[in-house]
Amino acid sequence: MNIQFAFNNKVVLVTGGAQGIGFDIVRHFLQSGAKVILWDYSEGALAAAEKELSSFKGQFACQRVDVSQRDSLTAATATLPWPVDVLVNNAGITRDKSFAKLTPEDWDSVIQVNLTGLFNVTKSLFEKFNSASQHKRIINISSVVGLYGNFGQANYAAAKSGVIGLTKTLAKELGRKGFTVNAIAPGFIKTAMTNAMPKEVLEQMAAKVPVTRLGETADIAKGVMFLASEDSSYINGAVLSIDGGIVL
Repeated sequence: MNIQFAFNNKVVLVTGGAQGIGFDIVRHFLQSGAKVILWDYSEGALAAAEKELSSFKGQFACQRVDVSQRDSLTAATATLPWPVDVLVNNAGITRDKSFAKLTPEDWDSVIQVNLTGLFNVTKSLFEKFNSASQHKRIINISSVVGLYGNFGQANYAAAKSGVIGLTKTLAKELGRKGFTVNAIAPGFIKTAMTNAMPKEVLEQMAAKVPVTRLGETADIAKGVMFLASEDSSYINGAVLSIDGGIVL
């Protein structure tokens, strides 16, 4: 049990929650007593997550959801098992190419999932939050790429910059309605995808970071938990960079 944060009376919904950073966010909240609704597009990833989280049976629910499709969200929100206290908008994809090689399809797919998808989810869940909660939370996963850009990621950087702009606007609009809205900008994080990269490439990536290592998915999960906690009730519209100082 996590002794720093307790979410025993909270319900957390995590998009893209079946793998990578999203899955570790789910696991941390479950360990801290929350009920968790896990949304993901991949049936295979959902099945694997459900199996791995079997010890938390009754404490979580999995739903297959495509955040880019509003009909999918309508169906999912109609069958939510519990009203939501915390929304973590984590779902995202990449289609990395230099601008010269970037196709309209590459652009559209990333914007549709990473930015429009975040709008779709937040809009569809807005009326599904726990009306009795005095500490409603929306936490959006952006990226350091959204702060400084990155070669070969024009679509991803644009989407993640948009996430920051949307976060700040919602923070202004929803603060009076009992919400705080914040973003986290992860840096280079070790995931299954990065673990498959050659060792020398990983070493080069780590060398760019002032703390000389890649981040862990747990680093992001703990940041999310802090922003979801009552300890962060006066933090609103912030962008928390969890990147080992790479944006310096």
